[in-house]
Amino acid sequence: MPEKFSKWVACWGNATSITDRKEATYAKDLTLRYPIRACFSGNKLRFHFSNLTGTEPVTISEAYVAHSQATSAQPSRNLAACEQSSQHSVDSRGQLSDASSNIEYTPTAITFGGRTSAAIPAGEEILSDEIPFDVTAGETFDVSLYFADFTQMNAGTAITGPLSGGKYSYGNFAKSATLPNDLTRKTNWIYFLNTIDIFTEEKNFALVCFGDSITAQDWPDYLTLRCAREGFNNVSIIRRAVSGTRILREYSCITYAAYGLKGATRFPIEMNVAGARAVIVQHGINDIIHPVGVEVNKFRPWSDMPTADDLINGVRSLYITHARKLGLKIYSGTLLPIYGWRTYNENRDIIRTAFNEWLRTAPDFDGCVDFDKAVRGHDDPKAFATGFDSGDHLHPSAKAYEAMAECVPEELLK
Repeated sequence: MPEKFSKWVACWGNATSITDRKEATYAKDLTLRYPIRACFSGNKLRFHFSNLTGTEPVTISEAYVAHSQATSAQPSRNLAACEQSSQHSVDSRGQLSDASSNIEYTPTAITFGGRTSAAIPAGEEILSDEIPFDVTAGETFDVSLYFADFTQMNAGTAITGPLSGGKYSYGNFAKSATLPNDLTRKTNWIYFLNTIDIFTEEKNFALVCFGDSITAQDWPDYLTLRCAREGFNNVSIIRRAVSGTRILREYSCITYAAYGLKGATRFPIEMNVAGARAVIVQHGINDIIHPVGVEVNKFRPWSDMPTADDLINGVRSLYITHARKLGLKIYSGTLLPIYGWRTYNENRDIIRTAFNEWLRTAPDFDGCVDFDKAVRGHDDPKAFATGFDSGDHLHPSAKAYEAMAECVPEELLK
């Protein structure tokens, strides 16, 4: 009888970028904990850690994975998984109830060549050993990291959404079932932990969502909730997104360092996703809205302003070509309305509109996810529909992010 589990598939993932440059860039005696919802069942995990944007080595002193007790401690969190199990159910709002809260908290060490600690060289990524760890689809497991010595916190990315975030604690609590309230805070920054793969069934696969702040925010989480609600049980949603990032340019100053690497650098690195079948690319709005002239901002010259053809050629050469080399299907994602944004003008919207028309019609893609159509106003398509604007006229509201998730074609989820 063949083994039930036969291949590795990424079940969780984010991009790694440059963290926001604040006064404090080092941490010491720090625990990070990230709860992960398993989309698939499996019997082994492996963990990718990244110091891609670090300028010095980072040492993980200890790392553990454990079946979580988080859902029993936080019953109001809107959490869901891509597949239901006998221990979990998804209610009418897509919320996940957990019947496994009495599981004993037993951390399993994450090892590297048999060692319980590992150094991540500057600018590099490392992969853990294969860790025997039984996972049931729908459950939560915690990944806890401890950094004993001074650690440069330069590699990570900020994400938001109903399934995203973690906690940090001062002190070593990596093996503790609960973190001390007086030494713990929530964080939406994901440091060093880049991707988690699960050894799972042949039928399971990953869908990659590539982009900027629109994708670093909520819609991939809402797409995961939709998978749970509608029974798309064999797909994981892997987010590769960095706020502020552009296709054609990147910044070399600490003011905008967190806007990250340009598309030519990011895409080949971030498409390293086990079991991926397709990628949705929703990228390019920052190329259009950032330039303002050096007389306004010396880091944002008008020479950075692209034409629609510049964006088209960039997507063709940087994204489509590489996706085809990997055997991935690639779907375009149209750019959202920007009317009312602080740098809005008619010329920028002309570029956005022309680029969107190509994204909708180009035979280079396997299809188009028309996010713009899903969130724009009926009477004024240059602006968000009523209730779909977060307030800054660039980022969607939670309701709009849900609409974005709903417009992803079923063919990508089956």
